[in-house]
Amino acid sequence: MRIVHFSDPHAGGAAEDWMAYIDKRWVGVFNYKFRRQFRHDLGKLERAVEYILDTKPDVAVCTGDLTSTGQPGEFAKVRPILAPLRDSKIPLLYLPGNHDCYVRRPKCVRAVREMTEYLSKGDYRFPELPIRREYAGVEFLLVNTSRPSNLLCSWGFLSRADSGWIESVCAEPKKGPRILLSHYPMTEEHPILRMRHRLFGQKRVLELLREHQIDLSLCGHVHKPYLKVDAEGRGECCAGSVTRNGSMVEIDCDLPRGSFSFRTITL
Repeated sequence: MRIVHFSDPHAGGAAEDWMAYIDKRWVGVFNYKFRRQFRHDLGKLERAVEYILDTKPDVAVCTGDLTSTGQPGEFAKVRPILAPLRDSKIPLLYLPGNHDCYVRRPKCVRAVREMTEYLSKGDYRFPELPIRREYAGVEFLLVNTSRPSNLLCSWGFLSRADSGWIESVCAEPKKGPRILLSHYPMTEEHPILRMRHRLFGQKRVLELLREHQIDLSLCGHVHKPYLKVDAEGRGECCAGSVTRNGSMVEIDCDLPRGSFSFRTITL
């Protein structure tokens, strides 16, 4: 069973209405104009889609941050790039990132909800998360940890309800490998240094990972990819940013053993 995992394209642009200058969007617009646009190349996302279509994995996973500020025009930039993948027979599992859920403005909330339903071909909608899906003998738990936060922080939150849902699913007998999908990493080596960017509420999930009730966590958010796994490939895989690093991760799952192997794909 093969999975291709990519994340954090960060399409951006100018402020799309005057209210962007009185909410958090001005921070993201400023960041994109003077920094992010010079580091992220959407052409690499196009090559990622071409690779996935050519190699035909069993599942493609995108762990969020399609945009820089969650504005409708930013989602519109990535939509035609992802359309060939969305319209293929390859299941595409998308979880929103904190930049996709940047503010509470109705048109921005509507944009991320429309994108979630579009990419899933109507299989699931944003308000229905968390959900689980099974493909080729592997169980995927899709959890939204992205919510608007304050002006200076990019916090993620795993709610008590969602943590309880994960725990209830993991209390059931495993039918095969179990993979958690979320934008935010569950593990954090430097919680104090990364206080502005961290996730809150994941304590029980970390225990389930250690107990192998969850075999693998796939995430994004951190733009530099990393792999924190044991000898069987169980642990956490961060894909990094596909448009900044020009890379994504190909994961092969040995179903009888429940083990994983990883290969970095350079675009």
